[in-house]
Amino acid sequence: MSRMVPIVGGEVASDQLGRTLMHEHIFIRTPELQEAWPGFMGWDDDAAIASAHEKLKAIKASGVDTIVDMTAPGLGRQVGRVAKAVEGTGLNVIVVTGYYTYTDLPFPMRYNGKDKLFNNDPDDSFLVDLFVRDVEEGIEGTGIRAGVVKCCTDEPGVTPDIDRLIRAVAKAHLRTDAPIMTHTHAKSRRGLDQQRILKEEGVDLSRVLIGHSNETSDVGYLTEMMDAGSYLGFDRCGLMVDHPLQDQQDTLVELCKRGYAGQIVLSQDRHCYSDWFPEEGVRSMLPDWHHGFVQQSLIPGLLENGVTQDQVDQMFIKNPIDFFSAASA
Repeated sequence: MSRMVPIVGGEVASDQLGRTLMHEHIFIRTPELQEAWPGFMGWDDDAAIASAHEKLKAIKASGVDTIVDMTAPGLGRQVGRVAKAVEGTGLNVIVVTGYYTYTDLPFPMRYNGKDKLFNNDPDDSFLVDLFVRDVEEGIEGTGIRAGVVKCCTDEPGVTPDIDRLIRAVAKAHLRTDAPIMTHTHAKSRRGLDQQRILKEEGVDLSRVLIGHSNETSDVGYLTEMMDAGSYLGFDRCGLMVDHPLQDQQDTLVELCKRGYAGQIVLSQDRHCYSDWFPEEGVRSMLPDWHHGFVQQSLIPGLLENGVTQDQVDQMFIKNPIDFFSAASA
């Protein structure tokens, strides 16, 4: 069954998403630094928008129809800027709500869940309401609605504030039926923490996509999360930080051989423009990390090692459609 999915500029039927990169970024920005030191890291709005626009056109020209821009608050989300970059590209762009942090939530003291004396909102309903507003009414007064709710865990684990954030994301999902997608640290098996908390809150784990799962070869960990119902994001393809690209491909081949292609999606987690990384440095130090890696390198490598074209199409086209088409019981 198809559902309407909010995108920048309107809506699209989920069965029309086409080839979909499920975890990318258009702009990553540090608003406090840009406000304190305008032009930090050479940032210029017009140049950033023009650069992103050209890259998005190239992504569309490569045969990709949709991307999910996983830039939540905490990463400098500003959807008005995104809309300018997307306009005229022909690309469907889904944006997200939630919050990007894996230690503490940067909210005023009275909302600090670790000290009940100052916490006048013990259920974090204010946080849930912010996420729900983004999904139901739109973001930053633009009318552009979020299609995903995002939470994070990383090496620090489930701190008290991260527990609050995951539970708030769960509550927002249950109120809106927007699916949940996550950032996690695969080597420390943090996806299992996310699943545990989300399940405690009553979330159907098949509505959850556990991100950055390609950064481990622990097949037991990966299959445990899929057996619990969740999708996995092999969504940092081309990014070799501490896990070799060949090992990432080999793990995906093995999962496909075991019949798990129906629960895996693909992407690169690459930005178009950022004030975190000098672009020249990224290209020289991480030459495989670009928006074409999935199609130009990963998929040919999978096909050469026994993955079928049907399985590739399942991960690249059908699974994103199914993920966004689903509805909670």
